[in-house]
Amino acid sequence: MVMNTPLLPFHMAFPVHSLEKARAFYGDLLGCSEGRSAPDWIDFNLFGHQIVAHLAPSEVHVSPTNAVDGHGVPVRHFGAILTMQQWTSLADRLTAAGTQFVIDPYIRFKGEAGEQATMFFLDPSGNALEFKSFANLDMLFAK
Repeated sequence: MVMNTPLLPFHMAFPVHSLEKARAFYGDLLGCSEGRSAPDWIDFNLFGHQIVAHLAPSEVHVSPTNAVDGHGVPVRHFGAILTMQQWTSLADRLTAAGTQFVIDPYIRFKGEAGEQATMFFLDPSGNALEFKSFANLDMLFAK
């Protein structure tokens, strides 16, 4: 069992250098519907979770990486766990749009506990995103 309490949406705020580019990336490319907004922030619905792009150009920077399964994984990143169908559809959409992946879509930890489909890419402000999927969600916290 993954959890013994109802899963609620998370909230996360992050810096961007351009709200227009954030709106195009999160809204148009990723398909996140837009919620409330103001001149210096925008709420997005990321697969049921509330993420907020805040205009803060001085806070935007590329994260260092750590080695995971032979890849340089950005230390600072966020994303969502999707069904395999959602993950494949998103990977196909991003590939068709010419997205430059930090880590191309692939199966990580193949044949091991925690086997998962994963992909990493950057938004226009350099924020790293990871989307993953598990054939068996019980493997989410497997050791």
